[in-house]
Amino acid sequence: MVDVIELCEDGYRLAIQAVDLDKIGSREAAAFFYIEAAEALIKALSYDPSLDVKLKAEQYIRRAEELRALEAQASKQTTVPLKSSQQNGAERAEFLIKQALNEDERGRIDDALPLYTDAAELCMKTSNSLLDDDNLKKKLHSLAKQAIERAEAIKGILSKKSSPSRPITHAMQNLSLNSKGDATPGGSTADRRPQLTARELEVLKHTSYINSKLFPPWLDSDLKERFAYPDYYSDKDGRLPLSKKQKERFSKWLRPTELCDNPEMIYAISSFSIKQTIVSDCSFLASLAISAAYERNFKKSLITSIIYPQNRAGKPVINPSGKYMIKLRINGISRKVIVDDTLPVGKNGELLCSYSNNRNEMWVSLIEKAYLKVMGGYDFPGSNSSIDLHALTGWIPERMSIKRTDPAFNESMHFDRLMTGLRRGDCLITMATGPMSESDADRAGLVSTHAYALLDIRKIQGHRLLQLKNPWSHLRWKGKFSELDSTNWTPELQRALNYDRKSALQFDNGVFWINWESAMQFFDVVYMNWNTWF
Repeated sequence: MVDVIELCEDGYRLAIQAVDLDKIGSREAAAFFYIEAAEALIKALSYDPSLDVKLKAEQYIRRAEELRALEAQASKQTTVPLKSSQQNGAERAEFLIKQALNEDERGRIDDALPLYTDAAELCMKTSNSLLDDDNLKKKLHSLAKQAIERAEAIKGILSKKSSPSRPITHAMQNLSLNSKGDATPGGSTADRRPQLTARELEVLKHTSYINSKLFPPWLDSDLKERFAYPDYYSDKDGRLPLSKKQKERFSKWLRPTELCDNPEMIYAISSFSIKQTIVSDCSFLASLAISAAYERNFKKSLITSIIYPQNRAGKPVINPSGKYMIKLRINGISRKVIVDDTLPVGKNGELLCSYSNNRNEMWVSLIEKAYLKVMGGYDFPGSNSSIDLHALTGWIPERMSIKRTDPAFNESMHFDRLMTGLRRGDCLITMATGPMSESDADRAGLVSTHAYALLDIRKIQGHRLLQLKNPWSHLRWKGKFSELDSTNWTPELQRALNYDRKSALQFDNGVFWINWESAMQFFDVVYMNWNTWF
């Protein structure tokens, strides 16, 4: 079950971050955290109406709106300068040293040495190109000295070793399977699990080539993947093919450091920050949204655990070299997907891929890029959420028709099953509309054959209600229990769900309530992915 106390603590923690950012003038980031704090408190209040947090949530929302207005006004007058190539070089050098220290502390000095060496060379190269930034020069010289001293010490240690180097073996020829079905290096585990047969290896090798690209099984050794480089990393598989709509608007590929001054991997895992653009991957974005909501509500790292590199606390970080590894479950086994951080940008400077509403936050764009690399590129015909959720989480998929004409469908029993599964954290749920004419879709406020994330489900005051999110982050249901419905949203029901219809009228974030009867009329299917841990 959702822990109401944890939700409140989460809200106040996010509010502290918002206030800190507000104080230093980071308006956009502060507004983001104020909204996230308010959403956490509102969610807690919807489970326990006796909580005294409503006024705080309203204060956070008002402050966020004030900051966004100020930011919009300021952006018309000034352009924030991005970092120079020398500053970016210094950040890559610092990241090289951090990665070297990580390898060093683990006793892997053979892997640490080239990182220290590359860091020292990059520091000197960057310093020599500087003209008048004495502070940055001083920092680079300090980093170079640190790297050189440790590199020399390691060379001394290695020169005393007399044991021959280990022979290199091909990963595909030396695999075993762990208890979860994931690949691990053969003979590397204490219990010496059996080697795969020749036939099993052949199957594994065959299923590792998808859309003419190799996506090898996830190995324990992949945690030693090198991420730090003196220059920007470029994917050896090349650029992802663009869709027709993207090509019409395309201008160039840019990296996060070219899009914003201080990119971050994750500010806060949130379903509300995900925004789909012109890529036809609504089912994947709905899956990403509901996975993010689960991580937020149940404190299980569905999203943060699949993004690499990570810091010592296991949190994904921005890599100044631009190389990332995403762990996805494809063809029955966890696999590593390597991507660089170049993203397609349009002629007006807008991203032509999905992104976070906080423009400095990169996890949405990079996870989408990794998944679409497996699927063949941004020119993606679409899939269904069960497939997408299984790739993200490994949870067991189930498809359920919710049409009354389906003899296997029991509307009362299946509603209760969905409600229990979602609220206990046993499953992740998305829903998809059926085909609709353009006029019918417009009247309903829905999108034909489109996937939505199911964020909440309630049985309250004689009503069966579902809270859904459109991956577009705008365009909402217009029927019963929408923000336009003044009849069914009684004051008592609004208080019970902590729903403010008047506020909802002012801001369209794609999130809405719909009653079960209407859902059965306009939606065709529910996709559920069940947590195999329970």
